[in-house]
Amino acid sequence: MRTHLPPVLQHHLTALRMLLAFTVITGIAYPLLVTGIAQAGFSHQANGSLLTTNGTPVASGLIGQNFALPKKNPNDAKEPLRPDPKWFQPRPSAGGYDPTISGASNLGPNNTDLIKTVRDRRAAVAAFDGVPPVSVPADAVTASGSGLDPAISPAYAYEQVARVAKARRLDPAEVKRLVAHHVQGRVLGFLGQERVNVVELNHGLARLM
Repeated sequence: MRTHLPPVLQHHLTALRMLLAFTVITGIAYPLLVTGIAQAGFSHQANGSLLTTNGTPVASGLIGQNFALPKKNPNDAKEPLRPDPKWFQPRPSAGGYDPTISGASNLGPNNTDLIKTVRDRRAAVAAFDGVPPVSVPADAVTASGSGLDPAISPAYAYEQVARVAKARRLDPAEVKRLVAHHVQGRVLGFLGQERVNVVELNHGLARLM
């Protein structure tokens, strides 16, 4: 003789079966499917867009970083970083390219401190790259929203060619071809702007050497 369970218990058993079913579907099957597709078709991106040297990961093309000279006093946290002329430089970062404090300065375009900072940066970049201040691109003096953006404009990359070539005693034409090789077009042909991933560019520069 069939025993009829109380309605409350029936509801609980139904809910338990749904929980188990959706756990298997969304917690096991779907992640395995997406992971399999990603590894099969986009393994480089799925594994963090890592850049390697002799098989050892040295950076990720997704996260910007500083390319600076060693500090005179490594223990002095307040000592400002000095850009290394042998490397292409990224855009400024409000967080110093520290991934634990990603973010912007939150200063508006009318903020006097930001205006002075941009003016000082423009003069410093012009002197560092040996170009007139008026030719310094906007991304060379303004930080991104995340503070970890690895991309710079092609204009800023080409501006640095002469300085990098001179510091490394390379043919400027060869360095310029390297930059041209790393220029990425707009996403889907119409989204965003052309850009150069400075981390990947410097990785290519190291391999060129």
